[in-house]
Amino acid sequence: MTTLFLTIFTIFPTLILHLASANGHVNPCRSYCGNISIDYPFSLRYGCGHPGFRDLLFCINDVLMFHISSGSYRVLEIDYAYQSLTLHEPHLSTCDTIVLGGKGNGFSVEPWQSPYFNPTADNVFMLIGCSAQSPLFQGFPEKHLPCRNVSGMGCEEYYGCPAWSLVGHRQVGSKFGSGPPECCAVAFEAIKAINLSKLECEGYSSAYSLAPLRVDGPSGWSYGIRVRYSVQGNEEFCRACGATGGTCGYGTDGVRQMCMCGNFNSTSNCDSVSSATSSRTWSRVSTLAGCLMGILGWIAANPKP
Repeated sequence: MTTLFLTIFTIFPTLILHLASANGHVNPCRSYCGNISIDYPFSLRYGCGHPGFRDLLFCINDVLMFHISSGSYRVLEIDYAYQSLTLHEPHLSTCDTIVLGGKGNGFSVEPWQSPYFNPTADNVFMLIGCSAQSPLFQGFPEKHLPCRNVSGMGCEEYYGCPAWSLVGHRQVGSKFGSGPPECCAVAFEAIKAINLSKLECEGYSSAYSLAPLRVDGPSGWSYGIRVRYSVQGNEEFCRACGATGGTCGYGTDGVRQMCMCGNFNSTSNCDSVSSATSSRTWSRVSTLAGCLMGILGWIAANPKP
């Protein structure tokens, strides 16, 4: 008899808590890849996040990869406060290594993705070994525009990197008469896409500034591609969803937004159906409690001889 009472009193609170928490709103979309958290508007699962950001991130052996039309990049960081990603790819030249042969991905997105992703204004792309016929140098007589410094970073300083002494390339003149420069620094906004094949360049480097921090010399620059992302669409829906404990996602059509509320989805917010769900949950709790109390009462009234 004592064992039976102990068993019932052990199970009863667990069942109550389980039913009571069934209506709790949990985030079914938040996840991790290595030490990077994946949250709205990104996701690793179909139906989560913003529909414009689907099929972008992949977690491979705890390494987060970002895939767009120009290639795949390793994600070093996602900064949700400043809405930016920091990317890297193995064929990106740095101050210590220059990679030639047109192997680099560069950076370009499909036209429909351009409102969502663009390198930040303080990100400089330094294009290396471009031909005189490159689109970079067409239509700008006497001067190599749009080659220029970006946020205090440019080719004049980059030429001082030790990697240049290893490749054996020579800095040539800045006028068309003596050939194109070995390095041309540009802002992404000036040419809209970094495509080494179309630009007829052998390689590239990318660096970004973490203002207000300023470093002296290219050996202290942050190398990588800093991309600003922008969420397009009805953000009022997602704010209302989040305010009621839900997670913003999208429907099976890949377009329609949904509010994910743990054990149910809503086309508005979690409060729209949570009150009914809560009533049903506590009704089940009351029924279960009544049954268990009845069992305990019967046992107490009919002790085993």
